[in-house]
Amino acid sequence: MNGLRLSRLTLAIGLSVATTSALAGPQNFQSARSFAMGGTGVAVAHPASAGFANPAMLASDQHEWADDFGLIIPSVNARFADEEETIDQIDDIQDTIDRAQAALDSLNAPAASATANELRQQLQDLNNDTVRVDAGLGLALAFPMDAISVGVHTAGNIQATVRGEYDSADDAELAKVAALDPTADLNNLQSRARVLAASVAEVGISLAHAYQLNNGQSLQIGVTPKYMQLMTYQYTESVSGFDDSDYDNSEFETDKSGFNLDLGAAMSFGENGEWNAGVAIKNLIPMELDSAVSSDLSKQETQHTLEVDPRVTVGLAHSDEFHVITAELDLTEQKGFGYADDTQWLAVGAEFDAWRYAQIRGGIRHNLASNDDNNGIEEDTQFTAGIGLNPFGARLDIAALYSEADLGAAIEFGAAF
Repeated sequence: MNGLRLSRLTLAIGLSVATTSALAGPQNFQSARSFAMGGTGVAVAHPASAGFANPAMLASDQHEWADDFGLIIPSVNARFADEEETIDQIDDIQDTIDRAQAALDSLNAPAASATANELRQQLQDLNNDTVRVDAGLGLALAFPMDAISVGVHTAGNIQATVRGEYDSADDAELAKVAALDPTADLNNLQSRARVLAASVAEVGISLAHAYQLNNGQSLQIGVTPKYMQLMTYQYTESVSGFDDSDYDNSEFETDKSGFNLDLGAAMSFGENGEWNAGVAIKNLIPMELDSAVSSDLSKQETQHTLEVDPRVTVGLAHSDEFHVITAELDLTEQKGFGYADDTQWLAVGAEFDAWRYAQIRGGIRHNLASNDDNNGIEEDTQFTAGIGLNPFGARLDIAALYSEADLGAAIEFGAAF
């Protein structure tokens, strides 16, 4: 077997994810500021990021140096989870296959037996091990105004998982290798890698207005009509049968598009309006899309359904000139796609401001819907941190995320004045 087969498979996994969608994810997009503050935003989003979190925040009171114009060009984030070091396992399997082939070619019986047993154990260890990649991209423009605030955004995420699956039929082929059987052929190995990805992209226009109540408090109402595109991708191939010209074949993809709607409200209260409560309903119209299933029964593919259901989130924040502290809760549970975990986040975040020119941020969020039976990588408790720099109206936000399973980062460029 060609030693490049598995390295090509690894490369194709990355390329197939990249070609699934130009803007592509099941979870809502987060600005870098939100990413750093535990994913919060419903009660604290700046105007430019309001379309991502809560359209009502377009009309909410902001610092005087950020309440006339907002721009994000662009915001990018990514997370990577590989609890079982799946990629390293694939590399090790590649090396062992090369050594097994060399033993067959040289008729080296001790080496053939040893490498066949080693390869069997490696393939069994790879079974159901999963690596997950999440990536997001967003652009936004906002014009907060007294009459009506307007924002435009385009954003999305992609979530892709790669899973190893051991086929017990390989035991017979590896027994032939161990015995130097002349009919042994490593190209007949049936253990496989499965790529499963889902993406959600959207383009929306947000409109918001602030209403002054009789008690002196302010109520903001916002709405975001938007156009969405859903896409799924499922590609399965044996470690021996991979063809590097097949991974981008359209038969592995399904897609669907349509209009949807986000609604939001926020209310400031307190003696100086230092408190703010927010609620957002994302994706008011449920949408779903089934994945493609190969007609080749040997691939043992099953149909997976991408569900984009309404997501209701509430938040509460306290802020002044130098700090923001917020807490946020998803009232609805979001179903994971394929091998992804279900999610329902409880999060807290904080930001400390140094006279508008620099910010230090931190947060933590816990998944109330996490379970050990999701057949993939568990989403549990995540810790976040970040900084913001704002020289002369320009913005640079950088964030990082850590959990037992995930490492993540985000960066964002923009402007506000």
